[in-house]
Amino acid sequence: MENNNTSKHHYFYAVGLSYKKADAEIRGKFSLDAAAKTRLLEQAKNEGIESLIVTSTCNRTEIYGYAEHPFQLIKLICENSQGSVESFQKVGFVYKNQEAISHLFRVGTGLDSQILGDFEIIAQIRNSFSQSKSLGLANAFMERLVNAVIQASKKIKTDTEISSGATSVSFAAVQYIFKNVEDIGNKNILLFGTGKIGRNTCENLVKHTKNEHITLINRTKEKAEKLAGKLNLIVKDYSELHLELQKADVVVVATGAQNPTIDKAILNLKKPMLILDLSIPKNVNENVEEIEGVTLIHMDYLSQLTDETLENRKKHIPAAEAIIEEIKEEFITWTKGRKFAPTINALKAKLNAIKTSELDFQSKKISNFNEEQAEIISNRIIQKITTHFANHLKDDDTMVDESIEWIEKVFKIGATTK
Repeated sequence: MENNNTSKHHYFYAVGLSYKKADAEIRGKFSLDAAAKTRLLEQAKNEGIESLIVTSTCNRTEIYGYAEHPFQLIKLICENSQGSVESFQKVGFVYKNQEAISHLFRVGTGLDSQILGDFEIIAQIRNSFSQSKSLGLANAFMERLVNAVIQASKKIKTDTEISSGATSVSFAAVQYIFKNVEDIGNKNILLFGTGKIGRNTCENLVKHTKNEHITLINRTKEKAEKLAGKLNLIVKDYSELHLELQKADVVVVATGAQNPTIDKAILNLKKPMLILDLSIPKNVNENVEEIEGVTLIHMDYLSQLTDETLENRKKHIPAAEAIIEEIKEEFITWTKGRKFAPTINALKAKLNAIKTSELDFQSKKISNFNEEQAEIISNRIIQKITTHFANHLKDDDTMVDESIEWIEKVFKIGATTK
């Protein structure tokens, strides 16, 4: 693909890492919280990067933006997380221009999600773009691209059944609990952390069980009370975590802490316990498994659970890919037009200058010269000539950069923007 930036020396890149090659521990090291994202964007602006967006979820940390070299973007990720360049080289990816655009489309439409058809990522992309735009880090190309991805996501969700059925990490967690915990309606369930995944898990538990023994704990008690109020659940102070852990049969951990909050030392058990860690980075130390009767399940395992719903979703991949190709092609056509439009405008201005000079010459030379009629005819000829050049530049087989250079050389014109 042709370079779409305002500088011939910059290219559009997608760099990052995801669940495909990086396990939860590695992804945790490269995760970026809200403060880290802001620092990264401000650093990028100070380093002269003109346009980029950054996303960081439990499944991926990725940057999409312009740079002379992808290492500029890799460096931004590493310097604002706990990840290293050496680790990135082992599990990270770099896509350029056309591949980068295609990757963003697949991510934003749920085709690259750990659970096929999970559309939560598109909200992350939209929010990331809004943040970048507020900092002056989103050019016209990026805005058009993000809008095209949002359009594709909406159309796929509406026109296909790729997101049908309840399949998500939170639902998979509830399914696992049902299959592995007997008499779940009478068990004590503790939910620690009321972020998005925690809330969804809690709502699914309430919806699918008659359990009246669900307790919520969150570092910010007000957030837990807000959720509990909707679902009629019990709320305890964060200071009571160690006491509630002793009572629980099932513990769901979904906090945003950067280090483990539950480990072997905090547990004092004389009964079996199932712990589901739905956090990135991991918030439960693996040493809890040294305690007899404790079973620890991480979200990576839950995400790998394939069921009938996922198999049915796979049938709709071709339809989703066709929608992506259609909208992506419209976007590529726009980028080509944006690239050569200044040259076509400069050509038209040059032809109009020739026309004006020639009509002035002929009006002095020829008596009764019909300047109005000549103006109409000349304008039609200029329009036809520029349309021919524009159609040539739109052709898929055209080498756009070379053709633009040739046109500018022949007509001695210089477009102000390329």
